[in-house]
Amino acid sequence: MQSSLRRVKRAVRGNALCCVAVLCGLSLQAPGQIRTTAGNTVLSSGAVSLDHDPLSDAAFDRFYNMEYDRAIQGFEKVVEQRRNDPSAVNHLMSAVLMRELYRMGAMNTGEYANDSFVGEAHRAADPKVKQRIKQLAERAETLEEQQLKTNPNNVDAVYARGVTRAQFSLYTALVERAWFSALRNAVGARHDHERVLELNPNYVDAKLVVGTHNYVMGSLPWSVKVAVAMVGLSGSKEKGFEYLREVANSSGENSVDARVVLSLFLRRERHYDEARALMHDLAARYPRNYLFSLEEANLLRASGHAPEAAAAYRRVWQSGREGKYGNLHYETAAWGLGELLRSQK
Repeated sequence: MQSSLRRVKRAVRGNALCCVAVLCGLSLQAPGQIRTTAGNTVLSSGAVSLDHDPLSDAAFDRFYNMEYDRAIQGFEKVVEQRRNDPSAVNHLMSAVLMRELYRMGAMNTGEYANDSFVGEAHRAADPKVKQRIKQLAERAETLEEQQLKTNPNNVDAVYARGVTRAQFSLYTALVERAWFSALRNAVGARHDHERVLELNPNYVDAKLVVGTHNYVMGSLPWSVKVAVAMVGLSGSKEKGFEYLREVANSSGENSVDARVVLSLFLRRERHYDEARALMHDLAARYPRNYLFSLEEANLLRASGHAPEAAAAYRRVWQSGREGKYGNLHYETAAWGLGELLRSQK
């Protein structure tokens, strides 16, 4: 068993797909979702009946448009209104984490299309932000455990705990660079969301974490699969894609998250057209998020459509110069265009 654990640890450090598991439920852009904790009516999509909260809706829109400061302000107000809701805390933690990852320079999608991000150096994280993320994770987990102590089969509390673990696994991997610890949290998230699906098979949003983990484990080399199987881990790429497509095509609140993760994995598998279609849709829905438009250009370049990629890079650059993206680093489009032109001599 100890030798198996050592092999798993080496695999976690040496094969980046293990580390991509920490993108469960969040990917590069994903919060979880807001849920009430009592009196819920479960819908066929797996979402929970909940009157639209204008404050939450506005915060989510700003989050996906990369207006992180305003999104955090909105989620802080939601937490004040719903102090006992762990999902509200999860949303705030996600926004704080994403803002810090962006500041660190850790949201370049190209790094996650291969194994380069394992050794990629980024700016150091702000110690105060690190402390806040840990405090938010602890607060969410405390609320979740209180609810589960009262009712171990509280499906929303189990789901929320899985989201907390997935978010903290992302923090542990990309901020602390502690890969094995990140994998342990990601496995905990998977187990929670598998339990959710046992309690309610129609809870489609829970398939985001389970599907992501299945793809990751199913993509490992055979020798590593044997090692991780000895410590209770397994997965199937086919099942992963099935689950992710189901969530992406649903009307649930995790559909955006699933599209981001699905696009990342499709790029790894060189299914560029499907990945590009997903990014094109997200770019239209969230026009101030330059990363979606930039990724569409990257996918055009990767698939060999150089003229179309050059035009897409120029559109991002021009939109940034016109003020469409505010203070975001849209200038990375110029770098992408330069690299493309250099490759074309």
